[in-house]
Amino acid sequence: MLQYINDLPKHVIGIHATGEVTKQDIENVLNPRIEELTARQNEINYLLLLETDIQSWTTEAWWEDLKIGLRNFDKWNRIAVVSDQKSVEWFTDAFRFFIPGQTKCFELSELRQAIDWVSKQD
Repeated sequence: MLQYINDLPKHVIGIHATGEVTKQDIENVLNPRIEELTARQNEINYLLLLETDIQSWTTEAWWEDLKIGLRNFDKWNRIAVVSDQKSVEWFTDAFRFFIPGQTKCFELSELRQAIDWVSKQD
């Protein structure tokens, strides 16, 4: 399930992932926020608080997420992924070579630092 993280600066999208993440979660939660943000500004600052296994994302959810990423390829500015899963840290580190902008992984205990980092305006 995906839920919005409130109380972030207006130029940052915050999403909290728990349990199973489905295509409908991506379409109904993440995609509308991405579209709204890109209509307002030409860059995306994205915070993902991942408190579920990456295996809990359905194949369809991964596909929808990938399509959003590619559709907005040149708009990614900062992506902060917050998780205690080492595989997520590896994936985040590898992902940074495929998109413009900056990506950084944080542990759950570093959520405040992740918010501060993703909120910086260059």
